[in-house]
Amino acid sequence: MSEWGPKRFWSTVSVEAGPEGFSIRLDDRPVRTPAKRALVLPTQAIARHVAAEWEAQEERVDPATMPWTRSANAAIDKVAAHRREVTDHLAGYVGTDLLSYRAAEPVVLVLRQQKTWDPLLDWLASRHGVRLEVTEGVMPVAQDPACVSRLVRSMESMSGFQLAGFHDLVTLSGSFVIALAVADEAFPVQDLWSASRLDESWQVEQWGEDVEATEETARKMRAFLHAAALFRLAG
Repeated sequence: MSEWGPKRFWSTVSVEAGPEGFSIRLDDRPVRTPAKRALVLPTQAIARHVAAEWEAQEERVDPATMPWTRSANAAIDKVAAHRREVTDHLAGYVGTDLLSYRAAEPVVLVLRQQKTWDPLLDWLASRHGVRLEVTEGVMPVAQDPACVSRLVRSMESMSGFQLAGFHDLVTLSGSFVIALAVADEAFPVQDLWSASRLDESWQVEQWGEDVEATEETARKMRAFLHAAALFRLAG
């Protein structure tokens, strides 16, 4: 964004309400996105998170400590500007959903997948009238085009900010179903994250932890929980 520089130049951060939403001002200057668009937030709750990130910056600005600002930039510059491409990309996950691809063995893993994932597919059928096909292994399984279309249409009512959060929920979990369950608040968010990591957790149990992999998983979990919060607060 235009004000995004290596050094902090402002003294005060404020939230300003306007006809289109809430903006952030650094002293008397409005914050803009990297594409020079106005950074307008849809709710006061999100605006407060963004403002707190700018206020927390010290001598130098560290974008890595500003997830709410990054999400807002993405919602405005990427999702709003390229909504069709984003929804088309996410639609592809319906045909490759994590929950549809099961292990053939060992039995303990097979049963664990059934116990964890089947309730999510049952919820999808009950709540959205869609029953996804399930297969063993990695060979593609064809899904009913009508079911795919129904799930894709669930994104139509999402705002740009909601879709930004939904995008991250899908891509981080590898599951359109899990992301939709987060959006519907059908299950605890932490449980849904754990469901998306079932196979990885199994591998850790068998072979032990890898420090770098564990750190990467923790980073993704934080991003997943943030995306869930973004979706909820943007509603």
